[in-house]
Formats: sequence, C-alpha cells, structure tokens
Amino acid sequence: MVRQEIERKLQAAFKPSHLEVVDESYRHNVPAGSESHFKVIVISNDFVEQRILNRHRSVYSVLAKELEEGVHALALHTYTEKEWAELGDSVLSSPACRGGSNTTSIF
Repeated sequence: MVRQEIERKLQAAFKPSHLEVVDESYRHNVPAGSESHFKVIVISNDFVEQRILNRHRSVYSVLAKELEEGVHALALHTYTEKEWAELGDSVLSSPACRGGSNTTSIF
C-alpha cells in the first residue's frame, strides 16, 4: 500500500519518464511486512537546473505524510533525462543495513 501511494504521488508531482519505487524494508531490521525503507528513482525534466538538494527537498515535500507515518528511509536517485541517459539507465545498489537495533554496543 505505501509503495503504491509513493508511486502515485511522485507520478502526479513530477510526471517522470521513468519511476521506480523499490521496497527495501526486508534488508533492514524491521518486522516482516514493514514498508519503511525505499529506494526511489525519479527521472524527470522537472529537475533540470536544480541542485540535488533541491530535488530531494521536492520529493520529501511530496511525501511528507508518508515520512511522518512510518517511512523511515528513502534512498533518492533524482535525475534529468539527460543525466539518466549518461548513467546508462542504472544506479548504484543501496548500502547494506547497519543493523539498527541488531548492532552490539562495544561500551
């Protein structure tokens, strides 16, 4: 449900030529079925002449409700169509989970 709502909102806000919303919650220390960690790839010419920080702020603004209600992390990849083509239509993999509450304290 959360993933679909994120897709719907980003589609409406940015009219992307390419959009991927990947639920990566399973890679983190969260209960089964959680929808709390996402990788988001948005390719839109709305980002032309925008710095990455402003692109991310725009996405956060659109997804403010989801961020308040349980989405813990967004790995954002925001590109113009030209930038996306230059990358060969690919992005880096998300980093491994650092363990959250599974980590052991050394103190």
